[in-house]
Amino acid sequence: VLGGATVGKAELIREIYLFSRNTGPSLSPFNAWVLSKSLETLAVRVEKHCQNALIIAEFLENHKQVEKVKYPFLRSHPQYEIARKQMKLGGNVVAFEINGGLNAGEKFLNRIKLLSLSANLGDTRTIVTHPASTTHSKLSEEDRLETGITDGLVRISVGLEHSDDIINDLNQALN
Repeated sequence: VLGGATVGKAELIREIYLFSRNTGPSLSPFNAWVLSKSLETLAVRVEKHCQNALIIAEFLENHKQVEKVKYPFLRSHPQYEIARKQMKLGGNVVAFEINGGLNAGEKFLNRIKLLSLSANLGDTRTIVTHPASTTHSKLSEEDRLETGITDGLVRISVGLEHSDDIINDLNQALN
């Protein structure tokens, strides 16, 4: 189910309104109900995602196969103090640099057993992606580096599974 709101300048909203009126992109009653029900537990789910993400980030920061971890609520993050002032939670996306570059990233993905492999970033399940070999593989290395995508970058959208299960799968894939 996907729903949303359109926000913008009046002239853009008018164009979108006319398109929407003519094409009818609206939620079905059932999908509206599903969305409404899911909003009831959104805060609890987001909190669990973020708690798990911090645990995963701390685990990865101490792993010998990991060069660097990017997560705003890690004390080692350059904007840690700012993040703590501005945010209640650190989010559910953890990025890290795996030692060994492109080859190591591909091997890591191939060893994942429990977690999902996808370019998507939002789910109740933990999703892992290696952008250099998936979403950004058609770009040159130079173009990837310009956007911050190194050969060893791995992104994890941390889900609601027990953090021990996530760690066990990451650990076996890294080793």
